[in-house]
Parts: sequence; structure tokens; C-alpha cells
Amino acid sequence: MRIARLLVGPVLLAVGLVGCAPVEVLSDRDGRVQVVTTTGILRDLARNVGGDRVVVSSLVPDGADPHSYEPSLRDVRNVVYADVAFSNYMLLEEHAIIKALDANLPEGVPNVALAEGAVKYAAEIIPLVEDVALDTIWLGMRVRGTGADHGANRSSDVLLSATAVDGPGVMAAYLTESFGQPTFYLNSADGFDATNGYRDDTATLPPDAHTHMSWAFSEPGVYRLTMRAHLAVTPDTRPVPLGEQTFTFAVGVDPHDVPGMTDAVVLRGGHADLTVDLDAVTRGESALYLLDDPHGSAEGEQQVLDPARTVIEVPNKALAQVPANRAFRFLGRPGTQIHQLPQAVLGKHVHGEIDPHLWQNVRNAISYVELIRDTLIGVDPAGAAQYRDNATAYIAELEALDTYVRDNIAQIPPNRRHLITTHDAFGYLGAAYDVQISGFVTPHPAAEPSLADRRRLTETIRNLRVPAVFLEPNLRARSSTLTEVARSLDVQVCEIYGDTFDGRVTTYIQMMRFNAESLRDCLAT
Repeated sequence: MRIARLLVGPVLLAVGLVGCAPVEVLSDRDGRVQVVTTTGILRDLARNVGGDRVVVSSLVPDGADPHSYEPSLRDVRNVVYADVAFSNYMLLEEHAIIKALDANLPEGVPNVALAEGAVKYAAEIIPLVEDVALDTIWLGMRVRGTGADHGANRSSDVLLSATAVDGPGVMAAYLTESFGQPTFYLNSADGFDATNGYRDDTATLPPDAHTHMSWAFSEPGVYRLTMRAHLAVTPDTRPVPLGEQTFTFAVGVDPHDVPGMTDAVVLRGGHADLTVDLDAVTRGESALYLLDDPHGSAEGEQQVLDPARTVIEVPNKALAQVPANRAFRFLGRPGTQIHQLPQAVLGKHVHGEIDPHLWQNVRNAISYVELIRDTLIGVDPAGAAQYRDNATAYIAELEALDTYVRDNIAQIPPNRRHLITTHDAFGYLGAAYDVQISGFVTPHPAAEPSLADRRRLTETIRNLRVPAVFLEPNLRARSSTLTEVARSLDVQVCEIYGDTFDGRVTTYIQMMRFNAESLRDCLAT
């Protein structure tokens, strides 16, 4: 059965930690339209449109992070009974959520990606610009293209496997989860097992996505990493091979002295990804390469680099100490020096080229509502008049909300409208309401922040005369660097909501009013 493949343990822990409102249970014995959404924000929008003709349940519980939440068997049960499904998508949600939705939704049930569909209702989208303020290169993994020629869809998987590492020490690529535990993408310490398809050294990504991770090296020298890519169109079909490449790292040594690569391009800053191109084979090109994005703009400045002619530099300023946490013993004894390219964004953070947090602009939420209205009418034509009336009344509330947010932020002097926060979720708020996104800080618990990191943050706050920084309540545990620096500068720490509700803020209108008032109260005086 499809349900049996889903992991339950981590999810039950997450639900226990959240402790918010109970999840609605969908049923085939309820006469109302059964609606499943991915997040609580979408749940609230759908409830306002559907009224008493619908029952709505969200897969991600309030207080949990949609970027990393893993669906439970109870979540999948709700999907099975749904008459309509709404996701945000644009790679906002953890891929397992989308796969659970797509694999278990009954045939013929509308499965609507609101962020993409709302564009037809005049929603505005903006590119997701990476933070390239690191002292070293920000290195991740990426999938380009859709793989449509292979039959791929948003539930397909791209498998990027490490098959060999040649170097003087241990090399590991790992992701630090929200609560500080590492998840491996590759670890050369225990070798590479071809008999199980390199399962323990494989990164899995959806099409047209990329993710961030830490890259650690136990000894200085030259490392050569061999990677192999496959496309798994469905769980039941044989993976399609996409090729193999070797990537070179100069760790603590001169990158221009790598044997056989004296004329190579050296990557030492900005953002770059080990990239699988699903559509390259169709064009007769190599499917594995380095994609360099020196300014993190994702617009016109990306360049494809041949791994055979490129060296990734890991300089001596990337020296870090192995933390005391036992989970990081694979890097060596606590206090041992290693070279490490930092993850930069904490937790699972797979995303695409477009910022998916559209609802931070209230006008975009109105577009979501219009799409939800028309979808519900298609599912339940008998309720068309009620859905239209509900949507009209709710849109009037949202238009008043848009004015309220704009008026409150307008009370902040322009030279004080600087937002420094814990998460890159507020680009739409900044663009819609004239707030300068001056930085987001997501501390990396696997290593102490460098002096340069703290100095840069301190100088930003001091130079801009920022009176307050902002953190999301559900990310408070991740925000030590931000709060410590703010305290040292006698700067206020205020709250702002991004992706999720909690026991205090339970609706979209409450969330946006809270954010506007928090910005006004903390920045205007």
C-alpha cells in the first residue's frame, strides 16, 4: 500500500511539540465538502470561502515548519477522503507532503497549487534572492528542468549519489535539521556501498529545486568527489540514469596548484550548486555540472561550469571546530579543527527560483481566495452562490486588511523601515509595503558563528540604526545569534509571523495585523 511507505516517528514528535488546535478529521460519512490543505494559512482561507458547506484539515499542524514537516499516517488518511486539495507549492512544502498528497488523493479530485494558479488571478511573484553575505562559497545541490520528456512530475525524485571520494581525509556533506541534528547526504568515513545503490550517500530532490548543506573536510588537501545522478519518475519504475561527474575541492591549499587544473575556474564566493539538468540529455548535453550564481540573483547571471575545469575553494578562513554534540562525532573529536563550508540556511530548505511566501502581500492572498472560490464551485456547484457570497465578504475584509497593513507601516519613518529577521520569508511584505529587507539571520548550530558573521550583523544593525530585530515565534530556538547580538547592542527583539500560526495567532487576518502592528510599534519609535 502507498500509505505504508511514509515515516511516522518524527512526525508524532513534532505534533507533540506543537500542541496547538486539534486537526479536523475528514470522512466519507460527512455530507460537507472534504477539503485538505497543506498549511494552516491555506486552511484558514479555505474555511472563510467554504463556510459551513466544507470541513477543512491541514497536513502541517500549527506551529510546525512547512519546509520540514513529514506527514503522518493520519495526514494521509485525510488525503484519501478529500474532495479537493490545496497546496501552496512553488516548493514551499517539504517534498514528502507533496508526494503524500499526489500519491493518495483519489483520482479526479482537484489538486490545486495556489501559488502557481493564483498568477492567473493577478497574484504578483518575485524571484527568491539568496543571501550571499558569507565569507566563503555557499554550495548546494540543484535540479534544473522538469524532466517532462521522461514523464516526470512534481512527485518524481532525482537521486544524486556520491560513489567515491579521493582525498587526504574524510569528506561529509550534511544538512542540519531544525533541532540541530545532522542528516547525511554523503559521508566518506564509512565508504560507499554500490550493492545497495549508494543509498546511504544519496541526496533526493524534486524536479526544479535546490537545497543547502554543510560540506566538511577533516584534513587539508585536494578532494575529488564523484557523483552519479538518476531520475525516479515513480517509485515503481526503474530509475533513468543521467550520467556521472567528478567535482574538485581545494581545501586549505592554493586552488591554482591543483594538479592538472592550473587554468581552472576557481569558485570562492557567491552561490553555486552541484546541478542535475533533467532536460540536458534531450539537448544532447551533459546532465551534471556546476551552476554558478555569483550574486544570488537567479536572474541572468547564472553560468554553467564544467566540473573538469573548475575548482571549488575551501579556504583556511573556513576553519571550524567540531561541536560537543555527540551527533557530530563523525567529524572528529569535539574541538578538533576541520574545514567547513557552512549550510547558511538552517533546517530542510528545498526551494525553487520563485519566493513561495506570496501571502505576505495581502493582495496575493485575495488572488488565492478567488482561486479557492472557483475551485469549490467546480467541486460543489450547488453551493456556488454561497461560495461567491463568502468570498466577496472575505475579500472585503482582506482589502481592509491590506489598507490596515499599509497604513500602519506608513507610520514608520522610511529610514527606519529595515527588517532583520530569522527567515527569508518576508520579501513580499517588503515589496508590497515598502519595507527594506536588510537581512535574515539563521544561525548554524553545528558550529559557533564566526567573528566575521557577528561583526557583519553588528555593523548592519549599528550602521542602519535599527531599533529592533524580528524573530518568528516557532523559530525562537534557532535565533541565538540574532538575540545575543541584539542584546549586546541594546536592540529590541520583536516577533513576526511567517509560515505558521500558533495558540495566539490563529487566522490569516490576525497574523497580518499582528505583523503590521509589531513592525510599527518596534520600528517607529
